[in-house]
Amino acid sequence: MAPKRANQQGAISQVYTSLASPDNRSVVTAVAFFAAGVAFLHSSWSEMLLPP
Repeated sequence: MAPKRANQQGAISQVYTSLASPDNRSVVTAVAFFAAGVAFLHSSWSEMLLPP
């Protein structure tokens, strides 16, 4: 008889499950806003912040 395999998830599935967890929602939101802020400041749109 073949041994039973445990229900194993792939690495990507595990990452998605941990990111979508309600326990990690605040951390994921903070990282997303930080990344969006860095992308904005690195783009040419950041020149709108300079005084005329």
